[in-house]
Amino acid sequence: MNPLWQPRSACGPHCLPGAGETPEVSRLRRAGRLAALFGALLFGALLLPVLPVLPPAGRQAGGRWWARLVLGSLGITLRVRGRLPRRRALLAANHISWLDIMATLAVAPARMLAKQEVRQWPLIGPLASAGGTIFVNRGRPRALPRTVALVAEALRADRVVAVFPEGTTWCGKPRETSDCPAGGRFRPAMFQAAIDAGAPVVPLTISYRTGPGRDGTTAAAFLGDDSLLVSLRRVLAVRGLTITVTAAPALHPEQTASRRRLAQAAESAVRLAGPLAHRRAARVEPVLPLPVPVTLVIPSGAVPAPTLAAPTSLGAPPPGLDLAA
Repeated sequence: MNPLWQPRSACGPHCLPGAGETPEVSRLRRAGRLAALFGALLFGALLLPVLPVLPPAGRQAGGRWWARLVLGSLGITLRVRGRLPRRRALLAANHISWLDIMATLAVAPARMLAKQEVRQWPLIGPLASAGGTIFVNRGRPRALPRTVALVAEALRADRVVAVFPEGTTWCGKPRETSDCPAGGRFRPAMFQAAIDAGAPVVPLTISYRTGPGRDGTTAAAFLGDDSLLVSLRRVLAVRGLTITVTAAPALHPEQTASRRRLAQAAESAVRLAGPLAHRRAARVEPVLPLPVPVTLVIPSGAVPAPTLAAPTSLGAPPPGLDLAA
């Protein structure tokens, strides 16, 4: 298998926090969360036959509330910073956990791009299909152009599409080491869909905390050969887990832009937003568009070095930061 098409992360059990490093809830609280999760899944099962007959806005609302219900049942607090698009945009996010998908669905009315295997997951697969998820077969590189075309088609139809360009999950440790890389390179393929459709790219940074100054990323991460059950058991035990979704200023590529340059700019924006993600974050209830959108134009040549002068309340990088650095 071509590693450029199906990247693999070096993250594994050795990247997990040590005993006592992550605060945990009691066994009774874990049992309560598990019961609440079953209730959320039951709601999803009842929602499944209804989704296909709902208008797009109804399907988006149903998926959003189901995702919030799942996160709430696990005792997770969800926060958001920045302006989230309501139409015609490609969301490009870092990828740490299966919780990334829930967090993205909970804050943005997006169609997801997911690996083909997700279609086979009990309940989640049928819900994803009914919600309009675009599936990519990573075992067939020749199918990639067709997937890019489907994403571009959804963007032209004024939809928001969310992708994880790193291609797999990473451990996202606060200090990157050679055997526990914080993240991977953004693959450029899906950025071509934004260029073809003339749609903006909104970089999203997804980060995790278990308290002030306490990183919770590896506890939530879907590492290496983890099964969904093993990861779920770890999440059920974590105390005070908070997911923050930070939207950076939109990138507006020209029609002749380079998808590689666009991917590099989006990756830089995601990395820069990381340290800012938990400053004065606001609860996502409800998710409303914020004023004063800030845009960056990506030309067909090299990535520019713009100076950002966005209000810090939007979660944008502070003035003077160079996205090309």
